[in-house]
Amino acid sequence: MTRKLLPVKDVHVDGNTTVSQLMEAFGDAGGFTASKLATAADILERMNKEECTRFFSFPACICATGTRGIIRDMVKEKMVDVIITTCGTLDHDLARISRDYYQGTFMADDAALHREGINRLGNVFVPNDSYGIVLEEMMQPILHQLWDEGHREWNTKDIIWEFGKRVGTEDSILYWAHKNRIPIYVPGITDGAFGCQLWMFYQTHRDLRIDILKDEQELSDIVFDAKKTGALMLGGGISKHHTIWWNQFRDGLDYAVFMTTADESDGSLSGARVREAVSWGKVKEEAKYVTVEGDVTVLLPLVIAALKDRL
Repeated sequence: MTRKLLPVKDVHVDGNTTVSQLMEAFGDAGGFTASKLATAADILERMNKEECTRFFSFPACICATGTRGIIRDMVKEKMVDVIITTCGTLDHDLARISRDYYQGTFMADDAALHREGINRLGNVFVPNDSYGIVLEEMMQPILHQLWDEGHREWNTKDIIWEFGKRVGTEDSILYWAHKNRIPIYVPGITDGAFGCQLWMFYQTHRDLRIDILKDEQELSDIVFDAKKTGALMLGGGISKHHTIWWNQFRDGLDYAVFMTTADESDGSLSGARVREAVSWGKVKEEAKYVTVEGDVTVLLPLVIAALKDRL
């Protein structure tokens, strides 16, 4: 059978070109990552127009950047149904409610920064006063309030919603997750400042419990009740794996968009392309999927802007 070939078309832009039009042009450009990003936009559009439970997984680091605003708006506008992330997402979201992070450089003198009390996250500068200290000042009073109200045990979703409710600011991802009842699950809840504050509270409140297995039961209920599932996965690690792990029990995701900067040659999950997940049954053989290589602080705003225009 002769393969149907489509011609490569040049991309043209002018002062009136919209992001959605640019994404359409990418689809005809045969242009390496550009065409993959166009495919990602098409898959996400289908996920949003069909009866599909939409998973969203990402690592914490991007919430230290302006990309936090894209994620917050996605939650505010109910563009996702389930979030799986890492503990630092809670840290950065809560810290940035009241303190600033600062634009820095990858080439800074890290020893000098350490002496100045500044932590470097890529090219973002995070002063000590904007991180651990502010989280302790914010979290410990809320934990005492919850304790005095009789709360002794939560899963990660419930305690995150409690903090979202009590911080009371529309600037927060956690606030909108609580407001719109969108669950956020953090399998590695102790791996960050939020978890450290829970541990500190536990020193004087030994009945405190975080029920991780309740998270797993809720995820089980979500995947088995879903007619179809799709996932937008940024980066790898525990958040990506938890997303594909639970979806294997329903014979895999129906849709998957994965964005990464990692290489697959070392066998890491961050580098593993979606096609590898097909071999595990974590993504269906007939699923619509794509892996897009690149920095999500660039790719995510582009694809979400195009998606909003289409929807």
